[in-house]
Amino acid sequence: MCFEDEAGFTRRPPKGRTWGRRGITPVVRVSGRRSGRVSVAGLIATRPGSRTRLCNRLRLHTGRKGERRSLSEDDYIRLIDGMHQLVKAPIVLVWDRLNTHVSHTMRELIEAREWLTVFILPSYAPELNAVEYLWAHVKRSLANLASVALDRLEALVRNRLKRLQYRPDLLDGFVAGTGLSLDLPPPSP
Repeated sequence: MCFEDEAGFTRRPPKGRTWGRRGITPVVRVSGRRSGRVSVAGLIATRPGSRTRLCNRLRLHTGRKGERRSLSEDDYIRLIDGMHQLVKAPIVLVWDRLNTHVSHTMRELIEAREWLTVFILPSYAPELNAVEYLWAHVKRSLANLASVALDRLEALVRNRLKRLQYRPDLLDGFVAGTGLSLDLPPPSP
């Protein structure tokens, strides 16, 4: 079973709490330029008895005119195909109702893969998607970090995701946070 979700990171850091001397409020200076963003699609694959795995795809948006500002259907399919090659098993995919996920092109790409079964989450149910917890964890690690250059931000996001690939216990915690039971029911007598 795989959970998929996407997130965006900009030069403006997520707000976090910090400490400071009494009477001196810490201030993080951020450039007024808002162009550029790092879009990421993440996929957590879990199977009882196997190690939980994480795959991701990044796309850098520099803010140039005519440049696509989000991930395309091809990006998502490459991510799913990569996970299929990694786990070497059929995939049951759970994702949200993003317009790219439910587009006609995406439906055709899904139908061409007999090893892929897709379930769409109900509207406004982020707590059922394990990757939402992953994004919260990554964004919390980047809180109050004012990145000067977009390529530096991309490197930081890649680094955080690479570290998480080697922490299957933490990925299991994200899956457990959904409250969904992935164990098979006991056989009937």
